[in-house]
Amino acid sequence: MTPADALRRIAFLLERAREPTYRVAAFRTAAGVVDGLSDTELDRRIRTRTLTDLKGIGAKTAAVVVQAHAGEEPDYLADLRAQHPPVELEGAAGELRRALRGDLHTHSEWSDGGSPIREMALAAMGIGHEYLALTDHSPRLTVANGLSAERLARQLDVVAELNEELAPFRVLTGIECDINADGSLDQTDELLARVDVVVASVHSDLRAPASQMTPRMLAAVANPHTDVLGHCTGRLLVERKQRGGKQQKPRPESTFDAEAVFAACVEHGTAVEVNSRPERLDPPSRLLQLAADLGCEFSIDTDAHAPGQLDWQGAGCERAAAAGITADRIINTRTAEELLSP
Repeated sequence: MTPADALRRIAFLLERAREPTYRVAAFRTAAGVVDGLSDTELDRRIRTRTLTDLKGIGAKTAAVVVQAHAGEEPDYLADLRAQHPPVELEGAAGELRRALRGDLHTHSEWSDGGSPIREMALAAMGIGHEYLALTDHSPRLTVANGLSAERLARQLDVVAELNEELAPFRVLTGIECDINADGSLDQTDELLARVDVVVASVHSDLRAPASQMTPRMLAAVANPHTDVLGHCTGRLLVERKQRGGKQQKPRPESTFDAEAVFAACVEHGTAVEVNSRPERLDPPSRLLQLAADLGCEFSIDTDAHAPGQLDWQGAGCERAAAAGITADRIINTRTAEELLSP
């Protein structure tokens, strides 16, 4: 494990444990500093004990660098592993988790996530994923710094360069596209055709009556660009902090004809997302069971907005297993090539 790898792993574990953001940022910043040093310069800094002279490296992060550079597991990392051991899923849930090859719903600092695309990709690689779909928000969701057509086009170029660096790991291009009131998708058809994964989600007018919400969702599910129906009820179980520090209060489920919407997902080949975020866990169990009984396919995703959140898929696996959903019905158990094949 390189010093930068050790620092990033510590940041990941701190984030997974929901430690304060400043602690996470300290280790991730230090990893970036170390990445910028040549082997010769790193050796010299360690030998002369001048690591902490570098902006972004403090006493704790320097100790991690020294121990990792010597081939040892840093004490800080060992302590974190002991305090926050990974949750080992058993039975069908464990089988589902081991079968997952990637995550199809994640965000970066380009919209309302907190980390660069590369950091998200490196964290995904660290937990054994083969791919990660980058699905930043579409332009209508201004509160989440949604991507205009121009910004999304630039992001596609950035991802292409990153994929050259990280191959065979792959960042799939994508978008979490807002479903407009008329059921259309909040991005140009040209760009929707260019990206690998489109997650269509309702983010506005969530309290609209079922008579309005149902046709809205049916139109989005039937759109040939839609791959995944994201967090279908839009519920929030607990208060959460939004971009800019604003607190978002819990909210109930949206109302819609779930049987009709899930039947449309089956008809049009649109996967239903099993959203693993602790404050969402969407769909609720009764609706997840209904979707399973109707024959839907699924995508178990984290909706991660930070690298440490990529480890949340276990919750979705437990819920999917409880509904009797098997790996062959989960699209992100497939290889990237299988996912993208016509």
